[in-house]
Amino acid sequence: MNRQTTTTKKQHFQGAFLFSLAFAVAYPIPPAFAQRESGDQPLVQSAAQWVWQNPLPQGNHLFGLSFTDANNGTAVGLHGTILRTTDGGHHWIIQSSGTTNWLYGVSFVDANNGTAVGVNGTILKTADGGQSWVSQTSGTTNALLAVSFTDANTGTAVGENGIILRTTDGGASWVSQASGTTNNLNAVSFSDTNNGTAVSWYGIIIRTTDGGAHWLSQRSGTGEFLYGVSFTDANNGTAVGEDGTILRTTNGGIRWFHQASGTTNFLWGVSFADANNGIAVGAEGTILRTTDGGNTWVSQTSGTTQSLIGASLIGANAGATVGFLGTILHTANGGTSWVSQSSAVTIVSLEDVSFSDANNGTAVGDFGTIVRTIDAGRTWVSQTSPSSNTLLGVSFTDANTGTAVGEFGTILRTTDGGNTWVQQVTRRNNDLWGVSFADADHGTAVGSGGRILTTRDGGNTWIRQSSGTGVPLTGVSRTDANIGTVTGGAGIILRTTDGGNNWVPQVSGTLNDLLRVSFTDANSGTTVGQFGTILRTTDGGTNCVPQQSGTTELLTGVSFTDVSHGMVSGVFGIILRTTDGGETWVLETTPTDYDLSRISCTGANNGTAVGYGGSIFRREAVR
Repeated sequence: MNRQTTTTKKQHFQGAFLFSLAFAVAYPIPPAFAQRESGDQPLVQSAAQWVWQNPLPQGNHLFGLSFTDANNGTAVGLHGTILRTTDGGHHWIIQSSGTTNWLYGVSFVDANNGTAVGVNGTILKTADGGQSWVSQTSGTTNALLAVSFTDANTGTAVGENGIILRTTDGGASWVSQASGTTNNLNAVSFSDTNNGTAVSWYGIIIRTTDGGAHWLSQRSGTGEFLYGVSFTDANNGTAVGEDGTILRTTNGGIRWFHQASGTTNFLWGVSFADANNGIAVGAEGTILRTTDGGNTWVSQTSGTTQSLIGASLIGANAGATVGFLGTILHTANGGTSWVSQSSAVTIVSLEDVSFSDANNGTAVGDFGTIVRTIDAGRTWVSQTSPSSNTLLGVSFTDANTGTAVGEFGTILRTTDGGNTWVQQVTRRNNDLWGVSFADADHGTAVGSGGRILTTRDGGNTWIRQSSGTGVPLTGVSRTDANIGTVTGGAGIILRTTDGGNNWVPQVSGTLNDLLRVSFTDANSGTTVGQFGTILRTTDGGTNCVPQQSGTTELLTGVSFTDVSHGMVSGVFGIILRTTDGGETWVLETTPTDYDLSRISCTGANNGTAVGYGGSIFRREAVR
């Protein structure tokens, strides 16, 4: 395992039974430490602003961290994320990096001067504490995984395929150095302008004493992959890696010896403030602390199970660590207590969201998760669910009345805005993927095996209706007591005009899976799905016309507020918007690469999208 493991893309399912694994199985797997390949994108990109509502201050994975004193620190991560604090982490501010490339490493030498590095040879420089970040020319497309500066001018970056870059002029020019390895160099630490150490896979450690003019291999005594290294002077250093590996040297690496970590968890990062005081962080919220140069390592309570990747220790007491899903922890007492500086109403994946008006919305997700807002998402509150089954669909018709559906035929109902949820009996165990209500009484749920269930009394009774297919049905949209449309695998579209007594197949013109559908009246509707598919009808589905989405990625959700205004969500943070009924679709600017599962429009300009890791995003009108 390494930071450049190839990203496992969501599979582009093709055929009748293939959608069933798309979210329920694939979604719990976090993205690998690698940026996806660039996909096709629409030609037009909007300046609209989507902001994080959960987690806060943001939820992208954070990989690198650098504090120069107890107050000033910077963290970097996925999607070009840069966070900055000037008050010891009491407040973290999102800074504009000017890139969506993943950033893996950051190094500051004082409160103002810092450098961040990442994929595609990305190097960013600031001289004003991150108020502005300027791209520098690295001369490589290899991912840069770590960087270490000893003063404002002198620094070294390392990364993929053994690349080493060196600057002595603050990054105005970067010069390649010979590392002697083609393995990824995962971390680097310089204690002064001359003495530096980098670590890699298979226990590889290389060392320079002349500023990188020569790099020499050292004997580590291990074959484990190493991911972090920290030197406080030319002699004293520590390296960490997989299976709880900790290596220590007191003579500049002439001899490395093992230290007992007390864990077999991956250790991703290490930081020493001096020869004695250090922390190591890793998988499942692991934090280890030493005050005697690693002779003894003590496990500390982090309060999180998220992987911690970056660490920075300032003196014997002040320290911080960052990791997955935007986790930020801080200590002011040497780790006796770690305080979370990030917050989240949930960090499990959210599978659907429904707003009944601009303020009132509900999102549902894995393990029966239900979260609710009554103030347009400024605050989200967790609600008590009577089921631990994953909830895959939700539909509200007003602020109080809503229904959620999910695995194993789960149906939940509320009539008081979610203060109480009641489980309804269907006597069916098919997974239910979608639900739509036209009013408080009339609704339809769809799911695996071609399942269609309809209610005319708010769910007191659910009636199984014949779909005429065994294909998984994933999307449904009801516009009134009689009219509804269902979509699913292999391009299937079904239509009813008699409340579901009869469901009639319609011609979609595609074999791509159609995940979701949204109608604003009996005639006007849009469905989305695999390979960037968008289909539009203005005659109740008699004719379905393909529209140009500008992407070949999986589109997962669609929501229209009227015949003209709609939004679409997709994997890799894709959000598309139209103001002309889909004649043109504009790619919106979003702050993440996370997969988005569903979207709900609350007006012509505003919407909410949800997805991986409890992500909630809100669009505030810009134009």
